[in-house]
Amino acid sequence: MNRTALLIALALPLAACGGPSVSEENASVAEVTEKVREASGDEGLIRPGKWVSNVSVEQMEMPGMPPQATEQMKRMIAQTHTSEACLTPEEVKEPKAGFFGGNENCRYDHFTMRGGKIDAKMRCEAQGASQIMEMTGTYSPEAYEMRMKATSEGGPASQGMTMQMKVDAKRTGECTADAA
Repeated sequence: MNRTALLIALALPLAACGGPSVSEENASVAEVTEKVREASGDEGLIRPGKWVSNVSVEQMEMPGMPPQATEQMKRMIAQTHTSEACLTPEEVKEPKAGFFGGNENCRYDHFTMRGGKIDAKMRCEAQGASQIMEMTGTYSPEAYEMRMKATSEGGPASQGMTMQMKVDAKRTGECTADAA
């Protein structure tokens, strides 16, 4: 997972306990980003520092996939992918639109973040295909656990694909000069 993907994975579910509270429906990615930014205030959404993220794909189904590709996919999803990133104070205080995932082709059906829990559902439409991403989990300023389910429909490549994954992340300390 590259740095941008890690930022998305880290930023979406994290906020201070008892801190930011956001509840939006039928909102664009930019609108949700701005509401979270406003609710987070000067402290930012998460604590800056070194973060480690573990991502595991728990299930993937792609109807019509050849048997060889299915076996290769099963081997790939059996692995946990670990990545590290150093997040600066500026990155956590001023997340950019898209920092929480999605783009201008996406809208949140709902996005709720409060009291250590997050629940969101986002729809993205592009080139005749739609993808629905559902996210639920728990968070604190130092760590989180989230489960995500993505379902794709339509379009030439997706044809009913579903994927479920789990993300665990935690802040492991301050950034070192070589990590920044």
